[in-house]
Amino acid sequence: MFIKSIPKIDANTKKVYEYLRLCQSYRIGNKTRHKTVVSIGLAPYLDSRVKKKALADRIETLLSGDLTFDFEAFDTELEALAQLYYNKIISKKNIANEFVKLENQGDSNFQSIDLESFTTEEVREIGSEWLCYQTLEQLGLALFLEQQAWDKKWIQYAMIHIISKAVFPCSENKTAYWIQNNSDVASLLGVEYQKVTRHHLYEVSRKLYKIKSEIETFLSYKTNELFDLQDKIVLYDLTNTYFEGRKENSELAQFGRSKEKRSDAKLVSLALVTNAEGFVKYSKIYKGNISEPSTLLETINALSSSTCDINRKPLIVIDASFSTVENLTMLKENNFDYLCVTRSKLKNYTVINPDKPKVELQDNRGNKINVEFVTKEKSKNLADRANDDDSFLYIKSDKKAVKEASMEAKYSVKFEEEIQNLIAGLSKSRGTKVLEKVAERIGKIKERYNFANKFYETEIIENQGIVSNIIFKKKALETKTTDGVYFIRTSKKDLQETDMWMIYNTLTEIESTFRTLKTDLAIRPVHHQTDENTESHIFMGILAYQMVATIRHQLKMNKITDSWATILLKTNTQKSVITSMLNSDNKKIVIKTCNQPSTDAKAIIKALNYKNQPYVKKNIVFP
Repeated sequence: MFIKSIPKIDANTKKVYEYLRLCQSYRIGNKTRHKTVVSIGLAPYLDSRVKKKALADRIETLLSGDLTFDFEAFDTELEALAQLYYNKIISKKNIANEFVKLENQGDSNFQSIDLESFTTEEVREIGSEWLCYQTLEQLGLALFLEQQAWDKKWIQYAMIHIISKAVFPCSENKTAYWIQNNSDVASLLGVEYQKVTRHHLYEVSRKLYKIKSEIETFLSYKTNELFDLQDKIVLYDLTNTYFEGRKENSELAQFGRSKEKRSDAKLVSLALVTNAEGFVKYSKIYKGNISEPSTLLETINALSSSTCDINRKPLIVIDASFSTVENLTMLKENNFDYLCVTRSKLKNYTVINPDKPKVELQDNRGNKINVEFVTKEKSKNLADRANDDDSFLYIKSDKKAVKEASMEAKYSVKFEEEIQNLIAGLSKSRGTKVLEKVAERIGKIKERYNFANKFYETEIIENQGIVSNIIFKKKALETKTTDGVYFIRTSKKDLQETDMWMIYNTLTEIESTFRTLKTDLAIRPVHHQTDENTESHIFMGILAYQMVATIRHQLKMNKITDSWATILLKTNTQKSVITSMLNSDNKKIVIKTCNQPSTDAKAIIKALNYKNQPYVKKNIVFP
């Protein structure tokens, strides 16, 4: 083998470049021909004949299986290049350009092998990647992208990126490194590992986001078709995630009320509509300071194209932050029924059937709750009366009452500690004593602990603007019957107590969706510098989530309730392994195998009705 130099001229600059190829000589009759083994391209480090010959010789020793080579004394840069191009040669000869399907190996193949020559050359992860690949095939995403006139290359990169986002959710830079060095996901799509760079991942993310609406509609209908879903109930909620960095030139990044208590960081908001099974029907990315109630109208206008094509509209389930009078009226005007928690506890209500005992149910954690239907008195505001005919469900939870009492105690202790610290400062030489400053401090404490402030009375003792004492005491409060009480309301008239409670509890599904997106699929924090990449980053998380939801929905149907992190843990035990050895003719044999999945992984694969392995064995013999 030798390295052949081919001069190339840049059409714009007219500069001459040296393009390199690793070639092998062979004869046809009396003529010598050169066969390109692998293209090296531009390699500034190979600036002399000695280095080129050393690299070619080293690659040849790797291919021949020569174990006597002293690589420790060899140039480290040349060794890295030799390993890189050796792996490319193995990849090209050992793996077909198209995806290798599971196949029988035919007749037995006996060889005499030198056991001392056995070498495990490469081990890569393939179990979770193979699981995700089969899910994307089940969803038909590659065929959809093909119908969108996408090139095969970008379809392959899209599939690789979505799988990688679910299995190894990191930055594009780290993901590219993982694909090149740790995972076998590229070979599942017939792509060479080293060809997948962070630039390809960035670009394919942006391309996918440009057809966001089409993809979401396709996946919405596809999951309905696969699992016979009708979208009778849809859930709407909004969350946000924070940025790392200042993001001074971003329109999306704004300061707002952080769900993660990151008041120091700018935010971006994400609105999601899911069905009761957890599949995303619609998503929208907003600025970080968006008001939650104001986002509902735009979502409702887009909802009809993203849900099942049936002659009725779904029931909209929302939490208290969206249940403003304006939103509920808007939903009714658009012929949508709704179910939500009231924004505040009803003060004046009447039990519909006082002689009927309360219905006893259980919450998601098995705690006892009591429920009964009530009616509220007419609203004082005429505009609010349009929704007074809703069905209201009174809910009393002893567990919630205990929680509210513990919160009261916690904040009361902190409130008292702050006031005591302020009082202690009055006797210190440099403590705050001026009336205006003390009043300002007390105001900030009351604002900080607003929940506890309502239980206290405070009095400032002062003389000529100098405070000498602060007296605070707890108010004498009546025994509260409202602890642990809240209300659910709905515009539907045909629901029983149990029905309303079960539908309300589907809100935990969208909370689970946000938790999976933020934690398992790592859409937080956002490190991207441009709004375009931020939107693409979040949408890639949503696409990966749709794939994860498809897997978990089928597993739940088979009574397997593992989290995504647990599924990855079980399926990552499956690896692809490249092993080399020498036979009796001193020829190098390279074998690529994929081990059988573990018992736990087999249970998952069986429940999904997927195949165990992407291939059994592929082997080649080098002369």
